[in-house]
Amino acid sequence: MIHITLPDGSVKTFDEGVTPMDVAKSISEGFARNVISASFNGTTIETATPLTTDGSLVLFTWNNDEGKTAFWHSSAHVLAQAIEELYPKAKLTIGPAIENGFYYDVDFGEHSVSEKDFKAIENKMLEIARGKHDFKMRSATKTEALSLYKGNEFKTELIENLEDGTITFCDHSTFTDLCRGGHIPNTGIIKAVKILSVAGAYWRGNENNPQLTRVYAISFPKQKELTEYLELLEEAKKRDHRKLGKELELFTFSQKVGQGLPLWLPKGAALRERLENFLKAAQKKAGYEMVITPHIGQKELYVTSGHYAKYGEDSFQPIKTPKEDEEFLLKPMNCPHHCEIYKSSQWSYKDLPKRFAEFGTVYRYEQSGELHGLTRVRGFTQDDAHLFCTPEQLDKEFKDVIDLVLYVFGSLGFENFTAQVSVRDPENPDKYIGDVANWEKAEQAIINAANDKGLDYVIEPGEAAFYGPKLDFMVKDALGRRWQLGTIQVDYNLPERFELTYKGSDNELHRPIMIHRAPFGSMERFVALLLEHTGGNFPLWLMPTQAIILSISEKYEKYSEKVLNLLENDEIRALVDHRNETIGKKIREAEMQKHPYMIIIGEQEEQEGKITVRQHGGEDLGMISVETFSEIIKQEIKKTLKSF
Repeated sequence: MIHITLPDGSVKTFDEGVTPMDVAKSISEGFARNVISASFNGTTIETATPLTTDGSLVLFTWNNDEGKTAFWHSSAHVLAQAIEELYPKAKLTIGPAIENGFYYDVDFGEHSVSEKDFKAIENKMLEIARGKHDFKMRSATKTEALSLYKGNEFKTELIENLEDGTITFCDHSTFTDLCRGGHIPNTGIIKAVKILSVAGAYWRGNENNPQLTRVYAISFPKQKELTEYLELLEEAKKRDHRKLGKELELFTFSQKVGQGLPLWLPKGAALRERLENFLKAAQKKAGYEMVITPHIGQKELYVTSGHYAKYGEDSFQPIKTPKEDEEFLLKPMNCPHHCEIYKSSQWSYKDLPKRFAEFGTVYRYEQSGELHGLTRVRGFTQDDAHLFCTPEQLDKEFKDVIDLVLYVFGSLGFENFTAQVSVRDPENPDKYIGDVANWEKAEQAIINAANDKGLDYVIEPGEAAFYGPKLDFMVKDALGRRWQLGTIQVDYNLPERFELTYKGSDNELHRPIMIHRAPFGSMERFVALLLEHTGGNFPLWLMPTQAIILSISEKYEKYSEKVLNLLENDEIRALVDHRNETIGKKIREAEMQKHPYMIIIGEQEEQEGKITVRQHGGEDLGMISVETFSEIIKQEIKKTLKSF
């Protein structure tokens, strides 16, 4: 007999060889019908895997992220089978599940897959799915595996790098694929599929390797869910920050300037300035001091910090000067510069904490195929700050930064978020620098602060920065997508590498602890997310233009200018549309520009000394005084933008 522990802490006894599906049925037949994946002692297994030892079992349904991963991983096998049957000369490579759906990288040879092929692939996938074929895992020797993929250099390369005795395949229907496992019970659970797009992808992400075709797809257990997802995609297209950024005249790109280097237009620059001023005001109240550092630094600076070892090969190459052996780098991070600012003075424990903040632009070379609007660029500005504190101050300082991040989210309408404690990958210690004991202290400090603040958080091994663990804030936008925004990191390592000190109460020198934090993350990525989350309808306090004045004819321009002056005196951002166009056209274009309020000026408004106000979206506020309108604006901003 074996003892199986369930997530609620209950322990059930079963005969050896019981499967996760058997356990699910013992709970209830209805529950078992929804179980599609499982993990045992933290390892993903099949629902048909025999259990032979005591352990902890978790059963997943479509409603769990782990269940979706198994569903989409299994669907990738079905996609591969469909491609193999439709295009017999195609060479399959790899096909993982991703955040929304899955893909498969394929060498189609002379055939060029396009949108016209999508329907045939979808129909073939559904035909296979209706067969209700079981997914079955089996082991194979290296010789057997190589024999199966004779002529497929991609699969052969994968197998050559595997140890004999660790190679497994998954079979379903007439198809087999090299696979580590983690599937749904059978293909029949897949009820709806959609091929989303195709793109080029280098084998194993190396541009020196052959280029493959990446087929992106998604699947669902119900047709209704696919329909809803496709509707969401259409809404996402409307909210694409690249489209909105162009329409609202916020930013642009130039091939002559260079890929991944955004140019901020006047309206976008003003938007950024308001975001910066908003955070600067909160930082000033929290005791931060602004600093400015150069865009470059000597190579030795980044060698000392460890950034050169981590980013050097994949970043912009060193800048050589006329002086022999002198090299500079475009800075990939602001923290080494801030360490040197700290080191420029001698500090006592009475002087700490020191909080240095900067909107500093950094540069990292991203592959051209990975660049995407403002979300993936080569030059971006971080709302960076680095706090240097004593061990006794760490807990309070970390919690104060959490409060600042929550204030930023609340003021910008991001209410739906979770926290992620990103710690080391225990399997890859070489990815990190520094003493293990310091890592343990830093990780525990973050967990304690998250608990004390009552944050809803998960622990993610392997997601830490190379110099320290961090608390990442994962925000869900209006379309239900997850983004990583604010981050707070505890770092014992850079103070050690830069030999930073302070004099303690014992008159001895001690190492400060460093906190890295960026509530926005990067201005570029944050603006992109804010655009897509709000659809361009920013919070009123942030809008470039809060009200646009539309005169019915030229006769009322003088009164329009008077209204503009009154609003500007109340610090309301407004402008007058002087164009000789119909009022209907002016209103339509003001709607497209997403101006929150439209002020209509005509004969009656001028005679009564009032304004007619129309809200974005069509709601009329009627004819009111300028003073009343100003108060409406102020109250709406006050409701959103609370003081820190």
